[in-house]
Amino acid sequence: MPGSMTIPPSRRKRADPRPDALDAMRAVIQRVTAAAVRVDGAEIARIGPGLLVLLGVAAGDGTGEAAWMVRKLAEIRIFADDAGKMNRSLSEIGGSVLLVSQFTLFGDAEKGRRPSFTGAAPPELAAPLVDQVANGLRERGLAVGTGRFGAMMDVELTNAGPVTLILDTP
Repeated sequence: MPGSMTIPPSRRKRADPRPDALDAMRAVIQRVTAAAVRVDGAEIARIGPGLLVLLGVAAGDGTGEAAWMVRKLAEIRIFADDAGKMNRSLSEIGGSVLLVSQFTLFGDAEKGRRPSFTGAAPPELAAPLVDQVANGLRERGLAVGTGRFGAMMDVELTNAGPVTLILDTP
């Protein structure tokens, strides 16, 4: 068509931005000075400076998405350098990760008043992928604390900045 413009795939928006329409692992990452998670009132993990990662696994996710997420979390440069610019990664600052599984990241409340979670992977598929992300970060030399998969958890954090990002696997 004359005068039309082709948008490269890397610049196209997703046709449907609803979480359940995504076939991507999703992480909400928060740069923290400290974070902790409790189950039944007992603290099960605590970190100092680093990242709190709320991780949602989509129904179509697999080991490729988990590997991508590990690489991105370990290498993303959101910590300040000596000039105060976000230019350092987690390993460069000696930071830790608190990884908490959260299927509600795929909640769709577009219709009705109760969210649907059909976009989230079932527990038997999600749990091993959450473990793969935690173990992959450990293999990169990072200290990793975790929540308890499937448990009701209380998460406490002090967001530094505040800096909060949403990462979806490609």
